[in-house]
Amino acid sequence: MSAIIELEGVSRTYVVGDAVVHALDDVSLGIEERSFTAIMGPSGSGKSTLMSLIGCLDVPTSGTIRIDGEETGGMNEEELAFLRNRKIGFVFQHFSLLPKLNALDNAALPLLYAGVPVRERRERAEEMLCRVGLKDRLRHRPSELSGGQKQRVAIARALVNNPAILLADEPTGALDSSTGHEVMELFHALHEEGHTIVFVTHDRSLALECGRIIPIKDGRIGYDAS
Repeated sequence: MSAIIELEGVSRTYVVGDAVVHALDDVSLGIEERSFTAIMGPSGSGKSTLMSLIGCLDVPTSGTIRIDGEETGGMNEEELAFLRNRKIGFVFQHFSLLPKLNALDNAALPLLYAGVPVRERRERAEEMLCRVGLKDRLRHRPSELSGGQKQRVAIARALVNNPAILLADEPTGALDSSTGHEVMELFHALHEEGHTIVFVTHDRSLALECGRIIPIKDGRIGYDAS
């Protein structure tokens, strides 16, 4: 299988006051299509910065990034947003749902941004919510949902555009262990269906459930336990 995510010599630095922070330092890696990869490291290791770069939410200070064959270096913000919308689904630790929208409308948001007509986007969002086990929660707002249900809405939203890549940043971090296990089972099912999943975590036990572990510390990739 070919690499769907490619980084070559990628660095990301930030200026904080008089200090220069090297969040990532000369990172090169490839992630294959249909793989389930964990990026594992402690807080401050650079793993969330790496996910932001892979997800085109940020741009590198130096180096080259290719997503599904498309080099991102020459893209402006609008082009990066278009790439994100077509190719990448995001699942975050704290769900990032809009509190005034119900589950159906939250899940449909990527389709709204893509200009999909109302009827089609609601049909597709409902299909995804049913797929993640929320058939009876379509009209519930986030305040009316449990943590696990909120994360399922977030996963449905990430999948609704049928992205090539699913990025999950500590997706079980805000959940109790039982609910976290249920969410991990859902990720495994999605992987078995052929989704490429990049799973960012500090938890080694979760990382060991993935097919490959890429450790990161102090902005550098360590031994690749693939």
